[in-house]
Amino acid sequence: MYKVDRSTNDLHSLHEVSFSSLGFTERHNLQEWIAKNPQILTKDNDDELLIIQKEFAGFDETKERLDLLALDKKGNLVIIENKLDDSGRDVIWQALKYAGYCANLRQDSVVDIFQRYLDRYEPSEDRKAEEIIAEFLGWESLKDGILNKKATQRVIMVAANFRKEITNTALWLMEFGIRVQCFKVTPYQSAQETFIDIRQVIPTPEAESYMIGMALKEAEEKSTSNTDLQERHYLRREFWTMALEKFRHSSCDLFNNRAPSIDHWVAAGSGVGGVPFELIFSQKDARVQLNIARSNALENSWLFDKLAINKDNIEAAFGHPLEWKPLPERKSCQVVYSAFFDGTDKSNWAVIADWMIENMSRLEKAILPYLRELELELKKANVILE
Repeated sequence: MYKVDRSTNDLHSLHEVSFSSLGFTERHNLQEWIAKNPQILTKDNDDELLIIQKEFAGFDETKERLDLLALDKKGNLVIIENKLDDSGRDVIWQALKYAGYCANLRQDSVVDIFQRYLDRYEPSEDRKAEEIIAEFLGWESLKDGILNKKATQRVIMVAANFRKEITNTALWLMEFGIRVQCFKVTPYQSAQETFIDIRQVIPTPEAESYMIGMALKEAEEKSTSNTDLQERHYLRREFWTMALEKFRHSSCDLFNNRAPSIDHWVAAGSGVGGVPFELIFSQKDARVQLNIARSNALENSWLFDKLAINKDNIEAAFGHPLEWKPLPERKSCQVVYSAFFDGTDKSNWAVIADWMIENMSRLEKAILPYLRELELELKKANVILE
């Protein structure tokens, strides 16, 4: 690995070193880096992780402690085990033990574990664990789905080097539908600066989607029946059918190509990749929003901060104050306008749809000129952000 010296237009070699030689430790360094930056173990927004506990020791009658516990975007628990310069022989056995322990955790237990994490590590967070999890998963509430379903637990192992017995076992486990990932983390030194390279080595990113797809296909073929849609899913599809038809006869053409959904949200492109405009329909309110959700967390923060500089002008053009949500526990950021409605009362639906049309039209006109300018700036800023 090399560092670019812009002043001399030259390359300087970075020297690979060990964590122990730098005085770094597994718990106070590697674990904290991942806890604060879980995006280093993901490749896109759909694979995003929410850390819900560190040094988790809530297993009955054992003194076992797993390094990090997380949720993925499907509500699956993710066990993250960290080692420093060598994976050792036992890391995969440890991770599988923890996955087995976690398989018994009920939904209320998962929420309680995360609430204890927030109380200890993020006491300034004024939202409850249940709200943050639901928002992270894109659910209206935790009633929309199930956390930690049977046989969905995942394992991530992080180390500077993996022994062959570990990598072979990881690949073998994937054949049985168990999602296991190995991330190699390598420290480099250059003068007084330290650099860290993190990359997924098992399975390779190119092969992972294929292996996961094959496992899902096999599970689907074995399934004898499909889960019935819950009543609220039918109601949402009915609402979106009506609302999107109204949009097609309005001056707002953002959602002309969108189909009715069973989700509580519908998204449409803004012209900037990973930054959609979204309509939200829930039992208690309706929202229009810009969701800044690119795969790079730094890009999301950069775009959000740049838009926020023009907050007064954007809100003046929109006609109302907006809610600016940096969402530090996630990679995405949002600019939101909402209003209270009883979404369970169908007599309100036409009013809600008209409200969405009016305010999405305003939001698009108010924010899009700034967003297009920032897209051009972002291409230049990427050199700095990377």
